[in-house]
Amino acid sequence: MRRENQSSMSQFLLLGLPIRPEQRGVVFALFLGVYLTTVLGNLLIILLIRLDSRLHTPMYFFLSHLALTDVSFSSVTVPRMLTCMQTQDQSIPYAECIAQMYFFIFFTDLDNFLLTSMAYDRYVAICHPLHYTTIMREGLCTLLVTVSWILSCANALCHTLLLTQLSFCADNAIPHFFCDLDVLLKLSCSDTSLNELAIFTVGMAVIILPLTCILISYGHIGTTILKVPSTKGICKALSTCGSHLSVVALYYGTIIALYFFPSSSMASDKNIIASVMYTVVTPLLNPFIYSLRNRDMKGALEKLFNRATVLSQ
Repeated sequence: MRRENQSSMSQFLLLGLPIRPEQRGVVFALFLGVYLTTVLGNLLIILLIRLDSRLHTPMYFFLSHLALTDVSFSSVTVPRMLTCMQTQDQSIPYAECIAQMYFFIFFTDLDNFLLTSMAYDRYVAICHPLHYTTIMREGLCTLLVTVSWILSCANALCHTLLLTQLSFCADNAIPHFFCDLDVLLKLSCSDTSLNELAIFTVGMAVIILPLTCILISYGHIGTTILKVPSTKGICKALSTCGSHLSVVALYYGTIIALYFFPSSSMASDKNIIASVMYTVVTPLLNPFIYSLRNRDMKGALEKLFNRATVLSQ
């Protein structure tokens, strides 16, 4: 096969979702509706947290950043996928493909770190309630978010710079709906051992370490809850963690299934469906999980609707 390096490779071809041509219209409408709901739902969370002073707490500070990350995360892949479906133009410029991969890794990592920060917040709130306001002060919350952004940027930049050093074969078809790092490495004609080393060290650390911290935090939370004598106290503790645990289980469950138990093919239908789960479905469900399972969010939403009703009269 003829080789082309990164300077001569002008574009890739995104093959997209494994659907039949007659299904394209229905699938396009479905994903457009999902994307718009994701954007509006997460922006509503940000608006509620900003407008309601009762939500100006560390937990909702992290939640607002998670909502912003989810909007950005979906916007990295879904609009391009919808464009390819509508125009049937599968080509994506080399620079745009590399940029998409960078931001995909960046927002994936940022989601990991923000979920970890939220788990730590719940750990302090339940295991050390008397010291909560002292520990989770504004400065620490800002520091946790800032470090999350810096680490995410550094990891994404590391993988991107390593990828740009590779040469690619003439076969530039990507059997996926976005520029996934793993698929791009398999298209390369160069030695990818350094890239694979970065994935299994830095990349895996970004997944394993946050997940370990989350599990440790909830291990301590579980131990503390079991010591609570009253059923009412247990229910109250669980209600503060239920939403976060639901998001963690959904998000990490699909990532582990995709990257720790991969298919033998380059990008099988199973892998694509798993990718849809955590790139499209998870950001969609987050607003519903946090609003329907959270009394404070429901109260803020009712307050906003009541205010809007009064203004419209």
